[in-house]
Amino acid sequence: MRYYTFLLGLFLAVGATNAQNTGEGVPASTNVSNAIYPRLLPDNRVVFQVNAPGADNVQVDLGKKYDLVKNEAGVWKVITDPQVPGFHYYSLIIDGVVVADPASESFYGMGRMASGIEIPEEGLDIYETKDVPHGDIRNRTYFSKTTGTWRRLNIYVPPGYDKSEKSRYPVLYIQHGGGEDERGWVVQGKTDIILDNLIAGGKAKPMLVVISNGNVSRQGMRAGGYNDETMAVFREELFDNIIPFIESNYRVKTGAANRAIAGLSMGGGQAFYTGLRNTGMFANVGVFSTGLFGGIARQPGTEFDPETVIPGILTNPESFNNKLKVFYISVGEQDPRIEPTRKLVQRFRDKGLNVEFASFPGGHEWQVWRKSLNDFAQKLFK
Repeated sequence: MRYYTFLLGLFLAVGATNAQNTGEGVPASTNVSNAIYPRLLPDNRVVFQVNAPGADNVQVDLGKKYDLVKNEAGVWKVITDPQVPGFHYYSLIIDGVVVADPASESFYGMGRMASGIEIPEEGLDIYETKDVPHGDIRNRTYFSKTTGTWRRLNIYVPPGYDKSEKSRYPVLYIQHGGGEDERGWVVQGKTDIILDNLIAGGKAKPMLVVISNGNVSRQGMRAGGYNDETMAVFREELFDNIIPFIESNYRVKTGAANRAIAGLSMGGGQAFYTGLRNTGMFANVGVFSTGLFGGIARQPGTEFDPETVIPGILTNPESFNNKLKVFYISVGEQDPRIEPTRKLVQRFRDKGLNVEFASFPGGHEWQVWRKSLNDFAQKLFK
């Protein structure tokens, strides 16, 4: 690869003064320290600038691809359309090669480390750090008998956990989406900040939140997806490894009423299968933006039948109503999954199943999931 790829790191040297003098917005909060670009304009357009004089073509892929224009100094630039508030993965494409932007922090998503940009939402402060008591995220390693490997998970512990040695806490087990891992709900999802603010405001009970890696597979099988094989392996990992680890090492309450399971997208499917098939373990189930119900490409003959997946959910809904304290489904209003989700929620309600439904502005993206967690957590363990 030619030398210009090395020059991608020289963003600060090009246009820094001009950016500050011409009113080109402000640097994105997701930029690395001192990086001037990308910049956010007041109308949520984004200015990207790349110093790559040897390149023949430069694009930025922000869900939509934008062509950058090169000036005489070899600096490429583009101003995007207005972006939806929230967190968005993106990549640079240099002469057909997809690369991370060295001016951006990197995040694990899309199955790889990728750049990301935060577009603020005016008036929303649920994930802003405030002057309140703070819990913390603890990264732990445990041995999985299912995979035969050491695996990592993250645990949010609420403020005061270490001081209240006799107190025990309920637990929310929350799962990421496809292409992400146990870092997603910590970094992109801002779980600790959301829970800190809710607990400080008296809106949520103090709880532990366990954030594990849902990409679980045995040799010869592919991790992820919505089939029974992958769901069975995830259930085994959770029941035989993760929950015993948490309940042996942390002061937590046991019993279904003190456990919740939730997840986004692929993780929402895992929560649906695992939570509703095991109401003796979980009395609280949250399903965010899952493609399980439809709205994503499916093979012919694979339409979703809830009664087949969860026997009795349509024919004996009262049994689920008696066992579940909270059954919650959410989705983004611009997500192609919304119509199949609304249709299924109405079907559940028509059959007499108690289900809470919420939709939030946005597509299949973290802003919807942050709001979903903020909403769901307030309903738990009452």
